[in-house]
Amino acid sequence: MASDIELEEFLMNAALYVPPLATRELPPDEELPRRKTAIDVKALFPKRIELQGYDPVAFLDGNQRYEAIIPGDADNYVVEYRKKLYCFACEKHLEKFLRLPENYSNLSLPKKLPPKMQPLSVSGLPMLGYLEQTVSTAIIKSLTSVGAFKPKHPFLSATKSALIYVAFHLKAHNPSASDFKKKKYRQKLQQFEEKCQLINYLSNNMTVTYRDPQYRPIDFDHKMSVFLQLKDIQPSLSLVL
Repeated sequence: MASDIELEEFLMNAALYVPPLATRELPPDEELPRRKTAIDVKALFPKRIELQGYDPVAFLDGNQRYEAIIPGDADNYVVEYRKKLYCFACEKHLEKFLRLPENYSNLSLPKKLPPKMQPLSVSGLPMLGYLEQTVSTAIIKSLTSVGAFKPKHPFLSATKSALIYVAFHLKAHNPSASDFKKKKYRQKLQQFEEKCQLINYLSNNMTVTYRDPQYRPIDFDHKMSVFLQLKDIQPSLSLVL
C-alpha cells in the first residue's frame, strides 16, 4: 500500500478492491512498473531512456510548460514500465510514477528543449570567475575581519599591518589546511592582534607627568618593554609563510 491510510481502508473492506467486485483487474506482472538500478540500466543497453532522459512527472505536473522540462537522474531514479525506461529527478517523483504509471507514460516533449547542462571545469573559467568560485569567500571574510579590527602594528604602517593581518587570517582559516596548521596560524594571528593592541593600551594609560611605578597599571611596564622591543623585531610577510 502507498501509506497507512490506504492500508487501513483496504483492511476495513477488502472485498471492494479485489475481483469480482473490483472495477479494474490488476495488470499482468510484466506490465507492472519496476524500479531499476544503474547496473540494471547498463544491462538493458542499447535500450534508451524515454523522453530523452527528462522527468515525466515533473513535466506533466508542471502543466507541460517549458520550465517543467527537468532532466532526470539516470544513476538513481529509473523505472521500467511496459518495456520502456523512465528516469526522474527525485525519489518523490519516482514513487508518484510507480503509483500511476499510465498517467505519465504517453507524453511527448516539445520541439524546443532546454540546453543540456554540461559540467564546467573551474580551471577553465576567466580569471575573475576562477577567483570568485575558489577564494572569494575566504578573502571576503578576511577583509571583513581586518575592517572590523583595524590593525596597526607598532612601527609598521597601517597598510603593511593590514596586509600581514589578512595573510595570517587566510592561513588560520584555510579549509584545505590541516588542523595543526590552522591552530598554529590562529595562535600567530592572536599574537599579532595583541601586539596591535599595545598602541591603544599605552596611549590610554600614559600621562603627561611622570608616575611612580606603584601608581601604574600592573602590566604597564611589561607592555611598554614589549612595545619598545618591537622596534628592532618587525614582522614581515615572509614570516607568514
